[in-house]
Amino acid sequence: MLRGERISLHELPPGEAAVLADGESGDLTWLDGSPTPGSRAGAAIVVRAAAAGLYRPGWGIYTIQRADGVTVGAIGFNSPPEGGRAEIGYNLSDSARGNGYATDAVRTLAAWALGQPEAEAVTALTEPDNLPSQQVLERAGFRRGPDTGTGLRSYELTAAGLRAGDRAA
Repeated sequence: MLRGERISLHELPPGEAAVLADGESGDLTWLDGSPTPGSRAGAAIVVRAAAAGLYRPGWGIYTIQRADGVTVGAIGFNSPPEGGRAEIGYNLSDSARGNGYATDAVRTLAAWALGQPEAEAVTALTEPDNLPSQQVLERAGFRRGPDTGTGLRSYELTAAGLRAGDRAA
């Protein structure tokens, strides 16, 4: 478990991720009654990685839980770091948006990743019109990166950027 300021992140091993990928709640209480489509998609990445023998603990999916234990979303890695870069994705239940949970989760997971020897940077991609997600990344210390050529916006946080963000806070 990783602790943020207002949330905790709970990693789901492949068996529990499979339950989530199937759209079931498992033992979790979800804010809006069930896992979000983005949470199910992230869990499916873990299931596919495990089936291919590529799953590495720590580099999968985490549920985002408030202090009362209610799950408000999920965050995770698309894969273990490649070339020193680890890409994250995240989503929240509609009712949880605008409360700072995503920013806290992004900061917490990025700080964990940048503390691992194989990660030099954490990246994220957003749709150009997804301003709330871009603002989450900026508040978490990420900086806009070069265009990807895919039409998505790229954001990146390095260990140096994380330390600079700590000094600015």
